[in-house]
Order: sequence, then C-alpha cells, then structure tokens
Amino acid sequence: MASVQDEIPGFVVYAVRQPDHDESSIQARFEEFHRLNPWVLTALEKLTADYLKQGAARVGVGMLFEVLRYQYALATRGDDFRLNNSYRSRYARLLIQRHPQWESAFEVRALRAD
Repeated sequence: MASVQDEIPGFVVYAVRQPDHDESSIQARFEEFHRLNPWVLTALEKLTADYLKQGAARVGVGMLFEVLRYQYALATRGDDFRLNNSYRSRYARLLIQRHPQWESAFEVRALRAD
C-alpha cells in the first residue's frame, strides 16, 4: 500500500493494487478500495454537484473518473494512482444512494458481475 500527500491539506491517497490473479469479486475489490480511499467518493460528489449546478441534466460517471484522474495527476507526485473502470457503476450507485435527487442524472444498468 502506498500513501501520497498532495498539495491539498488533508488529502491522502491509499492506493491498493490487486494482482491480476486475484479471485475476489469486483464488489469485494471495490469495497476494499472504497474503504481505503473514501476521498474518491467525496471528490466524485463534488464534481457531480458542480456539474449539475451548471445546468446539466445528466452526468456520466466515466467523465467524472477522467476528470478525477486528470486532477489527481496534476496534484500529486509519487506512486501511480489507478481508478479501476470496473468500479464506475458502483460509484454511480453510491452517488445515487447518498443523493437520491441525482437518480435521473445517472444512467445505471443491471450489474453483470459481482
């Protein structure tokens, strides 16, 4: 596990890399990543709120991931940080769960893997 402190006070990243042969489910890997990186959800909430405040009716979690990757790359030095694209739908569901008023802003489909 690597820790990186960037220029934002209190912003610490704990990135966990799962080996390619890991047998745990996507959901289990997501839960572990989320437990170690709660700031990711907070950052996604802020990006979503800012975007919707500008008048957008819909937002894609993929776009939010790319913005977060870009911002993180500019703000930090050290270990690579990776947002697994397999976690996108889980984050979209968490965002809706925490902010039910955003349900119409995100499109979610049935999960195909657990």
